[in-house]
Amino acid sequence: MSQTGGPAITVDFESAPNDPKGLPPNNTIDEEKNALATVVSHHHAASFHVKEAEGNEPTEEELKTLRLVPASMPWPAIAMCLIEFAERASYYGSSGPFSNFIRGPLPKGGNGAGAVAPGPEGYNESAGALGMGVQAATALTTLFTFLAYTVPIFGGIVADTKWGRFKTICVGTAVGAIAHVLLVIPAIPSVIAGGKALAAFIISILILAFAAGFIKPSLGPLLCDQSPVHHQVVKTLKSGERVILDPQTTVQRYLLIFYWAINIGAFFALATSYAERDVGFWLAYLLPGIVYMLMPIVLILAYKGLYKAPPQGSVVLECGRVFKRLLSHGGWKRMWKGGEDFWNHAKPTYIEKTEGSVDLKAVFWDDKFVDEIRESISACKVFLLIPIFALADGGFGSTENAMSAAMQVNGVPNDVIGNFNALTIVVVAPILNFGFYPLLRRFGINMKPMTRMSVGFILASINMIIGAILQWQVYTTSPCGYYATSDCAIGDGVSTISLWWQIPLYSLPAIGELFVNVTSYEIAYTRAPARMKGLVYACVLFTSALSSALTEIVNPALVDPYLIWPYVALAIACALCAIAFPTVFRHLNDPIDFQNIDRMEGKHQPLVLHNHHSETNGEEEKAEKAST
Repeated sequence: MSQTGGPAITVDFESAPNDPKGLPPNNTIDEEKNALATVVSHHHAASFHVKEAEGNEPTEEELKTLRLVPASMPWPAIAMCLIEFAERASYYGSSGPFSNFIRGPLPKGGNGAGAVAPGPEGYNESAGALGMGVQAATALTTLFTFLAYTVPIFGGIVADTKWGRFKTICVGTAVGAIAHVLLVIPAIPSVIAGGKALAAFIISILILAFAAGFIKPSLGPLLCDQSPVHHQVVKTLKSGERVILDPQTTVQRYLLIFYWAINIGAFFALATSYAERDVGFWLAYLLPGIVYMLMPIVLILAYKGLYKAPPQGSVVLECGRVFKRLLSHGGWKRMWKGGEDFWNHAKPTYIEKTEGSVDLKAVFWDDKFVDEIRESISACKVFLLIPIFALADGGFGSTENAMSAAMQVNGVPNDVIGNFNALTIVVVAPILNFGFYPLLRRFGINMKPMTRMSVGFILASINMIIGAILQWQVYTTSPCGYYATSDCAIGDGVSTISLWWQIPLYSLPAIGELFVNVTSYEIAYTRAPARMKGLVYACVLFTSALSSALTEIVNPALVDPYLIWPYVALAIACALCAIAFPTVFRHLNDPIDFQNIDRMEGKHQPLVLHNHHSETNGEEEKAEKAST
């Protein structure tokens, strides 16, 4: 986030060395009045700049006194949000019923498709199909989540180095369409009755996870690529107010709208919750597939106006060589501490100074590339704490789902309560985006990234305290006592506590997501070098996979009568993390300048340097042959 009174911020938004085809639209609009004039001028094939009509950038005094405003969102960026809506609607709409499909048996008196019996007989029943229990449900849903957020590492590398973001999204979309067709098969009543549903179900969710892994790491960065703002610039609104058009504020707004679209899509799980309970799982899996078909339509419509950054070629080899050299001069412990002395060991200028020469066959990168890796590692360190937040944000797998099944549902699907997460985000995100943050900026307060992260973790800590109290109350009021979630068969088998008391367990961390997850995406995009944006963005997504792995590890302990203590442990962990952000990671609040014209045009890229070295050798060989 921009710092009031600090230097003008420039962010590396471009790709190099290849010339991009098609640039984002050249207009920006004030956040409140839609009144900013055209401010973009195209100067280079590999870069473009935003400047005020008279060419003014903000002075030190203007940085202290003028408020920051974001640019408008052009149609291609809106299209990316529509695609994310459709993808997440299909993802959450499909995965929402997974737990009930695996955990519960076919309801007595139901239709054989997983729906409950009609009338009073099924009033407090939940949908089910395979009857494999809580641990199996947690294991399979965790496996799905783990893969869906691990594959993006591979998808991000492919997008950055081989296919580009747009092509990677298209491939993921095609694979996802196949997955949604296959997912309906295990939900057919005859397949469930024949005992063959599990194998077909596992195959379909593996393919769906693979598709999501190709789409997710590319869509957010592709959205941010559409921003027309790359430098701070002073503009005068029609009202006469002078403001600073800010690139990072623009990215923050884009990502908040993007996250809002995610949760509009996630809210579709409400429809599938009722579909599974009242009709059957086949309908619950068919509906998301229908919504998914919006994706290829929007991709086609947005294609011409979309700015598509080209792939950069492999950086994995270069990164591997850099780390090999660094670790040989200090090891993992020194890498964690960092510091100029540690990172200098991989810089060609330092190598030449200390060793007298540089072997370009072994060291084919420049100093800037080492700085880029250092900045990426600096950002990725903070991401290591996100799995703790993810655990507090419904990351206990099916534990909260099992708690809801042990409560009074009064005819409501037990998993419908989970939709309050998305509903809260849908309501609160616009308030933050168009009310809270602009209000703070009017008073000269720019909420720093680490402050936002801390607020999110505080909300998660409060949420876990509520969860511990609620689980304790379920135990004390259930006819089965501290075995309330273990298929209680005494009386009506449920606690006297209403399902609706679970609302805070989904609403509080939902607000926290707007501070933690959105800020993480922002850090990943703005602080990563051009060639690593997809990979670093995927690292943020990978934290959800780490959370799933942690859930898998502790899964055997997530059983009655011990379900209170995980909430207590997470409440403490989240509180400690909230303290760490503004202290240990405060350097991530500092402005950065990674935009360099020569760098963005590819003049100092490692591959260019390597190619130059190869060309030089080739010319020397030709000269030697000629002289011979």
